[in-house]
Amino acid sequence: MPAPTIYYVRHGLTAWNVEQRLQGRHDVPLIAAGRAQAAKCGEILSELLTRDGRAAETLHYVSSPLRRARETMEIVRATLGLQPTDYPIDARLVEIAFGEWEGLTYADVTARDKDVIAKRDAQKWEFLPPGGESYAQVSLRMRSWYQTLDKDTVVSAHGGTARALIGLLAIIPPEDATHYSVEHGVVYVFSGRTLARYG
Repeated sequence: MPAPTIYYVRHGLTAWNVEQRLQGRHDVPLIAAGRAQAAKCGEILSELLTRDGRAAETLHYVSSPLRRARETMEIVRATLGLQPTDYPIDARLVEIAFGEWEGLTYADVTARDKDVIAKRDAQKWEFLPPGGESYAQVSLRMRSWYQTLDKDTVVSAHGGTARALIGLLAIIPPEDATHYSVEHGVVYVFSGRTLARYG
């Protein structure tokens, strides 16, 4: 049986995204631009499903528990003509934890330790921020989630979880996956071991 298709949406912009702060587990809401990006993703998804002869109500929908992802999912579902809040959440889709770095910018982090970003970039898959998670650890919970999929699924989650999934599925090598640009307002379609970008 072929692997289910995943229609993956990164949550829309928040104020912390604009300020380039590391969000991690902090529950930051969308701003107006982020809500517009979520609606755009709903429109893109509608076009993809029409192209493929699919009805929106036949897919499964799941979100990270964080507010920015749930808001995004509800706007996507409303745009598709579905009941906005009728979907489950899954804690395994929560964003990578940055621990003590959450709320800081990279400039703040380097002010604490001028070499730490270079250390992180040299081995980003395994790097562990103080009190946080590595991408390798996130990939384990993403594996646990992925193994439960039994139908095509729309996901609203985060950049970090998307990169962990890309590495897990060996679409590109894990270390390269940590540098993959996962943008707002874009629908990423995982189909087997391939990844397509729409937006």
